[in-house]
Amino acid sequence: MRQIHLAAQLPGIHNVTVWSDPRSESQIAIDSFVRLARTVERGKFDFFFLAEGLRMREHKGQVYDLDIAGRPENLTVLSALAAVTTHLGLAATVNATYNEPYEVARRFATLDHLSGGRAAWNVVTSHDAFTGENFRRGGFLPEADRYSRAAEFLSVARVLWGSWAADDLRPDAASGVFARAGAGRFAHRGRHFDIAGRFTTPPGPQGHPVIIQSGESDAGRAFAASEAEVVFSKHNRLDAARDFYRDVKRRLASYGRSPDDLLILPTANAVVADTDAKAAAYADEIARDLVSPQTAIAHLEAVWGRDLSAYDPDGPLPGIEPQDDAHFLKGHSVFRRDRAATARQWRKLAAERGLSIRELVIEVGGRPTFVGSPRTVADAIDHFVQTEGADGFVLVPHLTPGGLDDVVDRVVPLLQEKGSFRADYTGTTLRNHLGLRSGAPRRAVNMGNKQKESPA
Repeated sequence: MRQIHLAAQLPGIHNVTVWSDPRSESQIAIDSFVRLARTVERGKFDFFFLAEGLRMREHKGQVYDLDIAGRPENLTVLSALAAVTTHLGLAATVNATYNEPYEVARRFATLDHLSGGRAAWNVVTSHDAFTGENFRRGGFLPEADRYSRAAEFLSVARVLWGSWAADDLRPDAASGVFARAGAGRFAHRGRHFDIAGRFTTPPGPQGHPVIIQSGESDAGRAFAASEAEVVFSKHNRLDAARDFYRDVKRRLASYGRSPDDLLILPTANAVVADTDAKAAAYADEIARDLVSPQTAIAHLEAVWGRDLSAYDPDGPLPGIEPQDDAHFLKGHSVFRRDRAATARQWRKLAAERGLSIRELVIEVGGRPTFVGSPRTVADAIDHFVQTEGADGFVLVPHLTPGGLDDVVDRVVPLLQEKGSFRADYTGTTLRNHLGLRSGAPRRAVNMGNKQKESPA
């Protein structure tokens, strides 16, 4: 039986949170992060994930207040969570376009040490000058170069993590030597980076943090197959998910890798209630809360590139054609490509189903993935994984911080009964949880008064 991998995301930068619900609490306060992290650790989840937004999105020149904004920096939050959790992996998005390899490698090596080997890095890139305006370099990087920079960025980070050998740290009071003279020395010269020096931080218990990637394009899939160990996917409908799963897995052989070297985890939502009917009714309520009338029009304007505020969200789609070069919603990657094709698809679906603007937006992006009683949801998740639609899911709650309580308390025990989800953690590192190989060969090394494990 295939084993299910589960992770949790506190959304923070997307309009998937019903922040107006009285049960919804702060998106910024540390108590929210701690409560959700402790809940999913109790559920034996693999890891807790924080995405990243480097600029507040704008809609028609104003802050897009339908997104949650203002969350603290990821690695700082995860460092705090390392102190209040014991096994849960800690994963953060950090951008490879607007950072430098040395500082990112050092921060992740530090998190891996602080957490006892539970760090993961979701490597992303930025395509737009709008985001780049927040940085000295601005929007200088052509989009075609995003993945070449990201690949070299990751390669340099691995050079840095590998710059310490297992026996480089050798505290010896008698001789007065703490570390080998050449410890941490590195050099790299490439198209994007030309650096040399000494890396300050020995690698953590995992050797290298787990590498995550989330690109959907052909270049993104190739990057995932060559470099990533976990892939986030947007495909949470079974047929499309199977196609994506097969495509990415088949690419691994070209890079000398096996299917077990890479896990594919779509993002998903779950709505659980005592009965299927009650869950369906609650899911409809959530969908309408997530896609308010103004949200529906905003999403339509993002695709059409026009001011559509005069249109009725409960009426039909506009008969006018999109302006493909106009971007009403800035800082959001979802609607930036093939908008004319998206408009055609939306028109076709609306005509076939008789959907209004708001109903259409709910249908294409606002409905929860798994809806039903605990048994129904457990069976659906299990079927998805057993039939190779995914290796598991990143579950995104619609409420912060209590949105996954029912999954942990009512669905996870049923998956454990099936034998497709762990009853308890069997290791201490994130690589243990995910069944991945160590980031480097390992052997015990003397660290003064304690025996630690370090990459060989």
